[in-house]
Amino acid sequence: MDIKGKVVIVTGASSGIGFILSKMLTQNGAKVALVARTGDILEKLSKELKDSFPISCDMSKENEVINMVKMVKDHYGRIDILINNAGRGYYSPIEKVDTKILHELFDLNLVGPIVAMREVIHIMKDQGEGRIINISSGTALMYIPNMSIYSSLKRALGAISFTANEELKEYNIKVSVVYPTLTDTNFGKNAARDPEIQFRTTGTMIPDTPEYISEKIIESIKTNDTEIFAHREMEENRK
Repeated sequence: MDIKGKVVIVTGASSGIGFILSKMLTQNGAKVALVARTGDILEKLSKELKDSFPISCDMSKENEVINMVKMVKDHYGRIDILINNAGRGYYSPIEKVDTKILHELFDLNLVGPIVAMREVIHIMKDQGEGRIINISSGTALMYIPNMSIYSSLKRALGAISFTANEELKEYNIKVSVVYPTLTDTNFGKNAARDPEIQFRTTGTMIPDTPEYISEKIIESIKTNDTEIFAHREMEENRK
């Protein structure tokens, strides 16, 4: 899909990958709905980005997600691309999982994206096309101690994405999954955790930049690939 002139929702747009992605989409001619809980940051970012629209929304709250999609549709008249990027990590061994945190992350990392998908699909059907990009994680393809909750939620998001892609083929709506690995953002710092668990990088893995991950996300829009594995070091080793 050509990005120029398209209306794109980016959740988690106030920091990290979402922040950089929103800027790069605008540079590619997109009209970007900037979605996150921190409205003040979005307002500031919106002043820098042409045709952007800031919306304060907690993606763990179903009613807020429903209202967010309606606001974007009312503002732009259409929605072409949804990028479910908002999420939070959790570091804890199974024996110490806090069920309160588990439920919070279930709503944010899985239910929120599903609700957003549900709400945009009928809009995209009426338009005759659409793109949904769900940001998973490389951990969904691995078994890393203390990351079972985050990994399993991201794995579930992938399974839902692939099924939705099959369901929506006849409507010209493509659903894809992007798998970032270790990225140079505040993900580890902002993650929930058991007090005894510290965030550590994996071995000698070099973190990818949010710019690189954003490039891979944009690539997934343009190419219509179902899965995008975003890890520069592995990509360079294959060459």
